[in-house]
Amino acid sequence: MMRVAVVSDIHGNRHALEAVLDAVEAVTADELWCLGDIVGYGADPDACVALIRRYATVSLVGNHDLAVRGDLPLDEFSRGAELAARWTREQISQESLDYLAQLEPQKLDEAVGLYHASPRDPVWEYVLSPLQAELCIDVLRHRVACVGHSHIALSFTRGAGAPATGETRAADTFLDLSTGEWLLNPGSVGQPRDGDPRAAWLLLDTDCWTAAYHRTDYDVAGAAAAIRQARLPDSLAERLPHGQ
Repeated sequence: MMRVAVVSDIHGNRHALEAVLDAVEAVTADELWCLGDIVGYGADPDACVALIRRYATVSLVGNHDLAVRGDLPLDEFSRGAELAARWTREQISQESLDYLAQLEPQKLDEAVGLYHASPRDPVWEYVLSPLQAELCIDVLRHRVACVGHSHIALSFTRGAGAPATGETRAADTFLDLSTGEWLLNPGSVGQPRDGDPRAAWLLLDTDCWTAAYHRTDYDVAGAAAAIRQARLPDSLAERLPHGQ
């Protein structure tokens, strides 16, 4: 049995990532896949890169990682994201940068397609509607794919002869993926935006073709305090307890 824990959008939140890694260990997943944005809004970029480097079998690069690498112009980001990226560039170690530099925004040689954002645009597209999902499924090379980027735990599916449908997914939702085409978003580890402040992740079984959505409690106050101590924008700390 191949059980894979899928995580995304860690955003330098060491407190959340450590809690998720403990939860993943408890369910004895065979591998860990990261869909990108290891760094970003949070105060612990090096710690998060080190943990992903140690534990992840597969790791993608996200748009915030690309910004810190210098591959995307910062004026394409919101003011808070731009300030966080500038701070991260100043703080991150060369070793962490070297790791980020070798990552790509998609990986197509696993049992499922893996994209930071979407199959149509692996860096920037937010897949949030059935219409977007329909267009993405049209170009999929795999029957099942995982995407991140939106910070929202959700899934879209399309059966034979039917349009794509989708919805947000709460903790402990279990999906049978044995038929149809699927786009799965595990949600965000470090900065969820679906109203649930707990760290989000997905357990995917590629033998039985099932998926289970998980949420893990973590030290939100500690993560917020670290952001404030680093003198990052206060809004990045304020949103954590609200999952927004």
